[in-house]
Amino acid sequence: MAEIDRSLVRALPLFANMTDEDLDRLLARASMRRVQISETVFEQGQKATHFFLLLHGRLKVTQVTPEGQQIIVRVVHPGDLFGFAQALQRDDYPGTPIAAAESVVMSWPNDVWGHFVEQNPHLAVNAMRTIGQRLQEAHTRIREMATEEVERRVAHAVLRLIDQAGRREQDGVRIDFPLTRQDVAEMTGTTLHTVSRIFSAWESQGIVKGGRQKLLVRDRPRLEALAEGQG
Repeated sequence: MAEIDRSLVRALPLFANMTDEDLDRLLARASMRRVQISETVFEQGQKATHFFLLLHGRLKVTQVTPEGQQIIVRVVHPGDLFGFAQALQRDDYPGTPIAAAESVVMSWPNDVWGHFVEQNPHLAVNAMRTIGQRLQEAHTRIREMATEEVERRVAHAVLRLIDQAGRREQDGVRIDFPLTRQDVAEMTGTTLHTVSRIFSAWESQGIVKGGRQKLLVRDRPRLEALAEGQG
């Protein structure tokens, strides 16, 4: 297995306080793989043997409900931990990460975690902060789905994505990975037809452009107003 250069991960907040020696020991147990668009990293329900870090690209994590509906529960961004079933007190993976763009992931066997946390308590603190942010976002989405009209939910979802994965351009902010209307429907608990109708209306009003793939948000203040029910 090729040695992983610490410079690839040194800038990530998760490893910010680790010494070079500790980081090299952690990387010595890591594996790296490239994940092509639409390829899965692992499958929902598969026995959890490793935890993962996204180094490059974007992943969308899907779950299939007991009723057979597929939903997108989160988007994984560079520097995020994922597949950390131990933190959820379970021995299988709760979702399926699928590459939304060509991605590079690192993985470690689950038995690595305990040792490195003992040696580097700040690593556990950083990981818990990540998990806490993820839970907070999940709670926000649940509240939105329970209390808000569909257009507000879609506006909130797009705003979160441009904050997490936005790239500023001359005409606005573009989400830097392919995002289909079906993806947005699965993120917001609605139908493709409804999302298509909303995006078509937004495009005609100049709020967004190119809603089928790499979405460009041209009028963030208007989108924020819609998210707050002021449209």
